[in-house]
Amino acid sequence: MMDSLLDFAAHYWWLIFVFGGSAGGLAKGIAAANERRAERRQERYRLKQQAKIAAAEANGRARTDAATERRSVTKALDEHEQTDARWFDYELNILTLIETPMMTDLREPLTLAFHRAKRHADLLKPDTADALVGDPDKQREYREAVHDYAVAFDVAEVEAKRRRQSDFNPIEQQRLARAQHLLTLAMDSAASSQERQSAYTKARKELDGLLVVPTPARVEVERRIAGQLES
Repeated sequence: MMDSLLDFAAHYWWLIFVFGGSAGGLAKGIAAANERRAERRQERYRLKQQAKIAAAEANGRARTDAATERRSVTKALDEHEQTDARWFDYELNILTLIETPMMTDLREPLTLAFHRAKRHADLLKPDTADALVGDPDKQREYREAVHDYAVAFDVAEVEAKRRRQSDFNPIEQQRLARAQHLLTLAMDSAASSQERQSAYTKARKELDGLLVVPTPARVEVERRIAGQLES
């Protein structure tokens, strides 16, 4: 068998030159194709990695944006609650209202503007900061409403403190002073129950027609008087 192959090679050696070039070209073609396939695989891998990185960056931005929005809404909620607390000092404290009666007088434009701004902000107030995350229009609307509420309250309070009881004539100012004294007595635990009840009844008569007493302020006074009477 080996002798036959050697004999064939000895007689047909020239075929090497005929097919050698084709075989070499074929080998080069196969190598080039393999290289292109390898490059395509690398390109697909690179594109997949880029897509993963882009998705991760997008998720990171989304988390960052959500956190930023949450902080912004939380800040507005804090300002809203702080302004409410300042108003409650008047709404729940009748003695403070007697000092600055303009804060409940809706005939005053500044007072009316403050109460309207408060009502608008209250209507837009979300239960939680997360409730507005992802809705920039509602976030902006709520922030603006809270800002308007805080500013309107500041303006009304400054004017109320400036004017105090100056809008009342001397006789009305005396009635306010008597009402303030009587209410202080009504909430004095050292006074007798009869004195407290009598003082509260007289104080309400003095204030009638002069000062708009919010229901929470009236309820708070009566609660304190009732608690002292029970004790």
